[in-house]
Amino acid sequence: MSRTFAYCRVSTTEQSTENQILEITNKGFVIEPHRIVAETISGSTPAKERPGFQKLLERMERGDRLIITKIDRLGRDSIDVQSTLVDLTEAGIEVHCIALAGFDLGSAMGGLVMKVFAAVAQFERELLIERTHAGLARARAEGKTLGRPKSLTDQQKDEARQAVKEGASYRSVAKSMGVSHATIMRVCEAI
Repeated sequence: MSRTFAYCRVSTTEQSTENQILEITNKGFVIEPHRIVAETISGSTPAKERPGFQKLLERMERGDRLIITKIDRLGRDSIDVQSTLVDLTEAGIEVHCIALAGFDLGSAMGGLVMKVFAAVAQFERELLIERTHAGLARARAEGKTLGRPKSLTDQQKDEARQAVKEGASYRSVAKSMGVSHATIMRVCEAI
C-alpha cells in the first residue's frame, strides 16, 4: 500500500515549515502528521548528511510517494539534488514537486524539468555567494572591521600581560576583565 510523505526544510530557526505544509495540503495531498518530516538545516548540506532526511529515508519503502514544495528543499547543489533523486527513484519512491506542477521527478519529463530547475537553484546559490563576497570586499575597502568585535583593547591586553607577569593567574585576570581565561592565555602567548 502506497504511503505519502512530505519533506519540509528551512535554513534558519527564524523560518518555519508551516507554509510548506500548508502548500502541500492546499494542493490536495493528505499526509498524516507522523509522515511529515520537517527540519532546520542549510540547503547546502548534502541531503544524505541531514538527520531529518535520513530519518525519512529509513521510514520510506518502495511504492511510497514523497512530496516537496520546491526542488531547492532537497538541496541547492544540482549534483546533490540529482543524486538524491536517482537514489529515491531506484528505491521505488515517487518524488513529486509542487512547484514543478506535481511532476513525478522520476519520469522522463519530470527528470528534465528537475534538471533545469536544479541548475537554476545552483546558479542562484552561486550568485548569492558572489554578492556576499563582493559586499565583504566593499566593506573592507571602506575600512569597516569585519568579524567579532575585539574583547579587549590594546591597553587592556597590556594590563593583562603585566598582571600575569606579576604572578596573577589567567583565571583571576580573566574574571577581573570579564573575559574567558582562554582569551587571557591567547593574549599572553601572543607576545
